[in-house]
Amino acid sequence: MDKENSKFKSDLTNRMGSLAALVVLCFIVSLATPNFLTQTNIMNVLKQTSVNALISVGMLVCLITAGIDLSVGANAIFCTCIMGMLIQRGVTNSLVIILAGIVAGILVGFVNGTLLTRLHLPHPFVSTLGMKNVLWGMALLVVNSQIVSGFPVQVTWLGSATLPGTIPVLGGFPISFLLVLVIFVIMGVFLTKTALGRSIYCVGGNAEAARLSGIRSANVLTFCYTLSGFMSALAAIVLIGRGGIANGANATQPYDTDAIAACIIGGASFSGGKGTMSGTLIGALIITVIRNGLQLLSVTTAVQNIVIGLVIILAVLIDVTREQMEAKRRRLATK
Repeated sequence: MDKENSKFKSDLTNRMGSLAALVVLCFIVSLATPNFLTQTNIMNVLKQTSVNALISVGMLVCLITAGIDLSVGANAIFCTCIMGMLIQRGVTNSLVIILAGIVAGILVGFVNGTLLTRLHLPHPFVSTLGMKNVLWGMALLVVNSQIVSGFPVQVTWLGSATLPGTIPVLGGFPISFLLVLVIFVIMGVFLTKTALGRSIYCVGGNAEAARLSGIRSANVLTFCYTLSGFMSALAAIVLIGRGGIANGANATQPYDTDAIAACIIGGASFSGGKGTMSGTLIGALIITVIRNGLQLLSVTTAVQNIVIGLVIILAVLIDVTREQMEAKRRRLATK
């Protein structure tokens, strides 16, 4: 019971720290540019956050197991290109197009999990990094390196639709971010209240103890990477709605690093066994606010990449420092 209380306090402290950082960041950006706190821009921030937040859900469950999925961004773009390929071939049924993208994402995630658990590759870093490059090539291949447009309205609705402007305060609120909120609530309950969710934490916290407890770690890991693929597919649908196109060249965009940063800032750890949905959402918002603020200030793409890179390094440093402090605390507690 004391251990659970200690973990709860640690998670709460991490979330409060991340939330305070988000508030301070918003205050600084609003001072730097008056356009930041306009309703139009706030809604734009929420739209931008939707993609990273959805991808971060999959990244988080992998990080909790002490793993990682570097193919999430390329998987999302691959799913958009699978849907684009159907458009090129004259398919107009929206349900078929959406299901094809979702199935593609799930299959990629399942393959990632299988490579790790059945073929026993040494670390998911290796297999998912390889898969990232495979998906980049396949994304270009399936659409013949062309940019595909002309998606049906039903396909683009999720990423483009907003609440009616006549609604006070929430007018223009993106539907995609409503989906994010629903998924984060469901996943929060799943991770903390279900046997499988708790098993995910157990596998990441102590794999040997999980095995001795009768948890089938291989099945848990396969589920996590399959779920990550599913979340990438949902992000793909939102991406098509936002841009209206499928472009295989976008597989090189830093979706994976943004997701990692969001999770680590939100309290997850590379050592596994930690991470919350609320913390990850705050982390995703922080990353988006930084990017949005830099764009409003007309900062060049090169400088934006430098800043985001430094943020990722800082997030990892915070993770390492946090682990060292907790290890020291445990040593003192045993004396």
